[in-house]
Amino acid sequence: MDKNALRKRAGLLLFLSFIFVSGCEKSNENHGYLAGIITIGPICPVEKIPPDPGCLPTAETYKAYPVSVYSSDGKNKIAQLIPSLNGSYTSEIPAGNYLVILEKPQNIIGGSNLPASVSINSKDTTKLFINIDTGIR
Repeated sequence: MDKNALRKRAGLLLFLSFIFVSGCEKSNENHGYLAGIITIGPICPVEKIPPDPGCLPTAETYKAYPVSVYSSDGKNKIAQLIPSLNGSYTSEIPAGNYLVILEKPQNIIGGSNLPASVSINSKDTTKLFINIDTGIR
């Protein structure tokens, strides 16, 4: 292959790469973020200060209390919130209005501040702090 043909291919490759990257950035322009902290407790019948490490939420605890984002009519699941071990979470979501729902049915004892309505604005972060009471006493 001669140098001129190689330059044309390199230029075309560079142009296509630019178009691809530009298209990816635009797809996120209409997205925002939902962020906050999920607290779950009590885990043990007797709470101590400082907390007993065995009574702190684990990854399994968060899996047992799944929290999801649904369309405002509650029909379509948009995202599942996956918190870190300290309960913090961030999820990129298209701009719009949503319901945040605790998918595990709560018993009479315990509860949560869910469902909650949230509005996600493009390129902004909406904060939602979620409290789940396990009912353990």
